[in-house]
Amino acid sequence: MEVKRERTVAYWLAITLFVVGIVCYAAFPYNAPEQPIRIMLKSTAKNVMFDHKEHVSEDGYALDCDDCHHMWEEDEGTKPEACGQCHEEDGEDPIKRSDAFHAQCIGCHEDSGSGPVECSGCHVF
Repeated sequence: MEVKRERTVAYWLAITLFVVGIVCYAAFPYNAPEQPIRIMLKSTAKNVMFDHKEHVSEDGYALDCDDCHHMWEEDEGTKPEACGQCHEEDGEDPIKRSDAFHAQCIGCHEDSGSGPVECSGCHVF
């Protein structure tokens, strides 16, 4: 086969695969899960990768939504509000997200005897 013919076949093959890729991408769009699998919590002291699926699944810790989102009424299509929406004290600054996580998460880890309680156990990223 000549070089020109090989190049033409390669171009047509690349174009065909490109078109097939676009059609497949459009035909089978990504469906996001109802609940998050993992959540990256941003922090000034290294970020925390929170495994949401492990905490709520029956094979994991099997926590109910209101164990963490304690003031949230689980309605269809609603998401939990930020902690500061409810935890505002008379004119004072609302509770910081980090303080809420530290109190809630470390307290639960200590009570259950599982999960890290030291800083480096969570703040690894």
